[in-house]
Amino acid sequence: MPAPEHHRIHRSGWLRAAVLGANDGIVSTASLIAGVAAAQSSHGAILTAGLAGLAAGALSMAAGEYVSVKSQADVERADLKLEQYSLKRNSADELQELTQIYVRRGLDPALAKQVARALTAHDALDAHARDELGISTQTRARPLQAAVASAMSFAVGAALPLLLALLAPGSAIQIPLVAAGSIACLALLGAVAAWAGGAPKTAAMLRVSTLGALAMALTAAVGALFGAAV
Repeated sequence: MPAPEHHRIHRSGWLRAAVLGANDGIVSTASLIAGVAAAQSSHGAILTAGLAGLAAGALSMAAGEYVSVKSQADVERADLKLEQYSLKRNSADELQELTQIYVRRGLDPALAKQVARALTAHDALDAHARDELGISTQTRARPLQAAVASAMSFAVGAALPLLLALLAPGSAIQIPLVAAGSIACLALLGAVAAWAGGAPKTAAMLRVSTLGALAMALTAAVGALFGAAV
């Protein structure tokens, strides 16, 4: 008997939200700290800004993710309701529509009709949701799960540069330490996300660390420019 395959598609919902949250937490908080530190602010002001960024970012991520995914869930629910109505009113037409879908996928018309009849008898709405609408139980929108994953992962990601800033009170080493540590964390995050999703690790590590470093450099430059002006 062949060994069962371990697919990763069921992770797509929470994995996307968690990776986005952690990446945003590291980049935005590290950039904020770098910008405030470059403006020659006090250590207390830097930590306050970083902590405020952590709280605001986590709440913003949770709210934004919930609203976004809830909108997707509402669309899915509306489509399923419409499909359920069509199945009750036009069951013959819906059966023919499902049959044509399987024909376009390569089945013989007679076999396609047989498959459509069998799936309709088992669970007509599930068959149409999956094969006509592209909605499956693995990829259904889950707003609360996405919001919690985003908020928690943002907070964890933001805590890393904040901790580095706390350990480096001297302004001379604060920006280099926060930047280097954050880039390393981003590279690790890229590797973990790639591993969880079954993607190449090197490309993911380079992508997130390069973009994060660019964001920190630009924010530090803005902080230095306006700090000198003030």
